[in-house]
Amino acid sequence: MEFDLYWLLLAFPIAFLMGWMASRLDLRQSHREERAAPQAYFKGLNLLLNEQQDKAIDAFIEAVQHDPDTSDLHFALGNLFRRRGEYERAIRVHQHLLSRADLKRDARERAQHALAQDFMKAGLLDRAEAAFKALEGTVFTTDAQLALLSLHERSRDWHAAIDKAARLETAGTGSFSQRTAHHWCEVAHEADARSQPDEAEQALLNARKAAPQAARPLVMQGQRLTRQGKHAQAMRIWDELMVIQPQSFALVAMDYAKTAQLCGESDAALSKLKGLYQQVPTVDVLHALNALQPDATERRQSLMTHMTSQPSLSAAQGLIQERINAHASLDESEIERLQQALAIAAKPLQRYRCAACGFESQHYFWQCPGCQGWDTYPPRRLEDQ
Repeated sequence: MEFDLYWLLLAFPIAFLMGWMASRLDLRQSHREERAAPQAYFKGLNLLLNEQQDKAIDAFIEAVQHDPDTSDLHFALGNLFRRRGEYERAIRVHQHLLSRADLKRDARERAQHALAQDFMKAGLLDRAEAAFKALEGTVFTTDAQLALLSLHERSRDWHAAIDKAARLETAGTGSFSQRTAHHWCEVAHEADARSQPDEAEQALLNARKAAPQAARPLVMQGQRLTRQGKHAQAMRIWDELMVIQPQSFALVAMDYAKTAQLCGESDAALSKLKGLYQQVPTVDVLHALNALQPDATERRQSLMTHMTSQPSLSAAQGLIQERINAHASLDESEIERLQQALAIAAKPLQRYRCAACGFESQHYFWQCPGCQGWDTYPPRRLEDQ
């Protein structure tokens, strides 16, 4: 009995010692793993900052293997895959995160948002739409609604885009009036393609109502009226455009001149174009003005004046054409203006361009100042290529 008691008393400290040693081994192993994960994580960040994305991915994968429960590592890895265009791998990473039952709510919403972005980048628009809709009521609601608006535009679902823009504006996200006007103009364009003029006309009216100062509805309305032979009405619409958006009038300036000739309003249109040119001296307005100007001397003088203030190849070409039509030679002042216009137009083409980084210079470099590469400049100027 004494012998059994002796061994029993001896067994207690031995068992305690073995348990303590085992716990220490477990702790050391745990500490090693904890140290390994942060080291791999920071190594990945360092590689990423040095633009070594392949090695950074390997480091993040190693970190995830050491600590598979850390969601931040998964987000870093998934976002890196998306940036590299490896959308399938990014989708798998974020889907794996969403499948975890222990994921906190904020991390789950973040993973859902990341997954929606993956689908968007991958061109999986249906799945992206469903993923963004799932973010309703989360901190990503506004971002999701903006993304859905872009999705509707990409899929050319203009009525859905109009509804989404209205919701965003009602929610105080910002003004979407100009964007909505473009949506209605697209509706009008598609209605005209289906030979539904009434629907197209109503869509353009809606566009003007959404953004009264927008240029595109007025441009399209005038173009539709000219196709229908209603030239006087088109003139009234474009007169309104001239007042509301003088900068955008250049888009229809030549059409305006032709329409004025067709409806017998050349003199009135010429007077309006002269006033507009003083405000917006563009080549398009100048050509429209000269198309209505009956006096050849006046036409040449307007081209010379424009080249003095704004040397332009289009104005130079117009001046040469005027002399060809008149079967006359250029005078000395006209030749001088043409030389100035040609010199300015040719200057950007008299450069050398690095084949490695695209850096341009008037001088030839053996070593590129941009990328520091040697012999990266072809010994030919841009105008010779």
